[in-house]
Amino acid sequence: MDTEVDSARCHRVCVPETQLDFPGQTYSVSVLKVGYSDPQADGTCRADGTISLITGLRTILVDTGGPWDRDVLLQRLKERALEPRDIHIVVGTHGHSDHIGNLSLFPSSLMIVGYDLSEGDTYRPTQLAEGLPYCVDEYVSVIPTPGHTGQDVSVQVKGTTAGTVLVAGDLFECCSDMNSWRDLSMNTAVQEVSRQKALCTADVIIPGHGLPFRVVRN
Repeated sequence: MDTEVDSARCHRVCVPETQLDFPGQTYSVSVLKVGYSDPQADGTCRADGTISLITGLRTILVDTGGPWDRDVLLQRLKERALEPRDIHIVVGTHGHSDHIGNLSLFPSSLMIVGYDLSEGDTYRPTQLAEGLPYCVDEYVSVIPTPGHTGQDVSVQVKGTTAGTVLVAGDLFECCSDMNSWRDLSMNTAVQEVSRQKALCTADVIIPGHGLPFRVVRN
């Protein structure tokens, strides 16, 4: 397993691809598709965002992948006996196309994209821009984690058998992104603060472009 040392006095342990489910009595978290980011020799980059599903009292989809993921996403939901209409909440961690490319599949879901919350064409106020979470219930919260863009959010799930799971979007690119994330950040100072908070509070982090990792505090 890969291990990385962080300035938050902890290290990371990458989770194997065979262990992408984090069950819990109230909520469980599953990675439906692992994202990737592969720089190419011609200066381009092939990338796709991780898609995660939270099931329990509510059914919550976090990031929908790119438009090219439509059939994969529908198939992964079907494997869990779910249709798009069964998804109560869809969270887009930020507005990049590889994370919100299939929002149109979920017209009846509550939508949270960055700091915006909407039901259909009705937008409702939140306090995410003031740094406060949007609480789904006592176990699940959408929390502001800006830096990669100005309005990034992550989804925190408490009470799984692995502890607190943070579905983090591109707050973390991957398990071993110790410095590479900086090249993709709109505000590295703000993102550094968001990252350190996450490393101090989460037991498992699901990054935007790679396998989940466990946070082991020293």
